[in-house]
Amino acid sequence: MQCHRAWPFTDQNCRSFVIHSSSLSVWHQFRAIDCLSQREGRIRTCPSATFRLELRALKQTEILAVGAGPAGLTAGIYAARSGHKAILLEKSFAGGQMALTSEVENYPGFSEPVNGMQLAQTMEQQATRFGCEMLNGEATGITSSAGGFEVATTAGPVTAAAVVVCSGVKPKLLGAPGETELTGRGVSYCAVCDGPLFKGREVAVIGGGDSALDEAIYLSNIASRVHVIHRRDEFRACKFAQQRLRERDNIVYHLSCVVDSFNGSKRLENLTVRNLKDNSTSVLPVAGAFVYVGWQPNTGWCSNLVALDDSGNVKTDDRLRTSVPGIFAAGDVRNTHLRQVATAVGDGALAAMSAHDFLIGKR
Repeated sequence: MQCHRAWPFTDQNCRSFVIHSSSLSVWHQFRAIDCLSQREGRIRTCPSATFRLELRALKQTEILAVGAGPAGLTAGIYAARSGHKAILLEKSFAGGQMALTSEVENYPGFSEPVNGMQLAQTMEQQATRFGCEMLNGEATGITSSAGGFEVATTAGPVTAAAVVVCSGVKPKLLGAPGETELTGRGVSYCAVCDGPLFKGREVAVIGGGDSALDEAIYLSNIASRVHVIHRRDEFRACKFAQQRLRERDNIVYHLSCVVDSFNGSKRLENLTVRNLKDNSTSVLPVAGAFVYVGWQPNTGWCSNLVALDDSGNVKTDDRLRTSVPGIFAAGDVRNTHLRQVATAVGDGALAAMSAHDFLIGKR
């Protein structure tokens, strides 16, 4: 255990604990009290109170990749193959957005579309075969420390000589009234996750990019009818995706239209749709609405150290180095023009090798 020390002492009125630890949780009558990170503190309690002190071990590694999407998985593979002790931190499951894609059809090496979850599992197996350690947890902060960095996570602190930021993106909200209140009750951001709940019912997909059209095609195999709502008069998705969409006879287009509100009391009942050309409104009865209007980078945990652009993406150079020596970024989280599985994999490889060169240069 890497935490420093903890000892109790007692006076006449209460029991106190003086704590020196990188991560501490105190549980009092089933209620967690988070306290003290990297500094001394004192907890005073009544002598009759029962406390359990939980000291989390400090994990140490050479290269820490935060996020196990295709960029992070590839970074883990390359870091471990280069002989480094590598940890791959992931808050949910390996694959990121790729794992939530029913069909990946433009990743080289597959003559037929491959399931995103299966591809993610294969990448994870490859990373662990080379010795990369998978750690389940979410990064919540990062600070510079002697010899590198300390990343605060929900699984306890991790110190690393180099960090690769691969924390990916999360869906943007549309921002219309009722969206937040009805999320999980008809409003969704993942067709693969929630689509089967709407078998035989009418649903809407909001957006006009590749993700929106891919998910509309997926939903057309489940729902009775799919309404695609896009604010422009033509889709931004690739021509192949548009062609596949037009081959489905249960998809209805609402171009030059926006959703003004998501309506329903306990569950989504309908959408108020406004035509941008004549400003007319109509009510569209749907049981589900899937929002695909862009992505937000998951960079809140590292924004105190690395430079970000106006959209919150990590700024990098051509070697994927950030503004802080020893921190690199790969995949959708960085300021890149194209966000695809293939580009994320390339980023992960380059970032890991840049981290390798950085560590070699320090020896």
